[in-house]
Amino acid sequence: MLELGSRPSASAPASRVPVDRYARWTGLAVGALASRWLLPLNGGEGTLYAILVFGLCAVAGVLLGDALTAPRRGAVRTAALTPRRVRDYVPPRMTPLLLGLAAALVALLTAAAAVASPDDLGRAGRALTVACRGVTQSHSPWPGLYYGLPILTSLALSTAACGWSLRRIATRPGDEQSRRDRTLAIVAAWGLVVSSSLFGAASMVSGALMSTTCDGAVGVAGNWTVWPLGLLALVTAPWCLFTIISPRATAWRGRRTGSSGTDRR
Repeated sequence: MLELGSRPSASAPASRVPVDRYARWTGLAVGALASRWLLPLNGGEGTLYAILVFGLCAVAGVLLGDALTAPRRGAVRTAALTPRRVRDYVPPRMTPLLLGLAAALVALLTAAAAVASPDDLGRAGRALTVACRGVTQSHSPWPGLYYGLPILTSLALSTAACGWSLRRIATRPGDEQSRRDRTLAIVAAWGLVVSSSLFGAASMVSGALMSTTCDGAVGVAGNWTVWPLGLLALVTAPWCLFTIISPRATAWRGRRTGSSGTDRR
């Protein structure tokens, strides 16, 4: 794909801006309603599935808004043999952080699945069971395969959908500013899935470890590992949510393009 040097249009047509905005808000509203319906489920499943559904609905709303909004076009001036790459448009600081959180989520779920055991009803991958001094303690919920597989599935689906959309935005016609704005919104939607899922998994691990007394030094080390991850996810999630809600995702616009007073929120 060749990069066309163009003069960005002053602003998006007014008729196109609300479409994207309302699609994002609709996705969040549907996710909130679905989450409220799922929360009463027992055994920790309600909270987990509410988090996953809310994140996926947020992603769906952002992708729908992007699909319904035609790219802005500027006046073509010159052509250069410079291929457009996704990494040229993603936020330079938040993207590595979100990738790190996603890697931590996969590692946490893998470790949790390795030590998971059946619960008191014999259902596999739903509890943590430890024994010491002739005493056996078990706590559920625990993010073994029963809870971990839905989390990993939602992560895989959102990653595939957002990755495809980012590639589409980078290669389709349009102006540079519009690409950056839409890329930021999609990264934030994916980040909401990652951060909320990590917070949910870390909370389950911490709750189980704090409810047992036979975990010893391993349990203490586990808690000191998941607490910072959960806190970081808890801080990251509001940034992602605010970026999705905002009419135009432009938090990184001036920093990436070196623009001045005309580029304001």
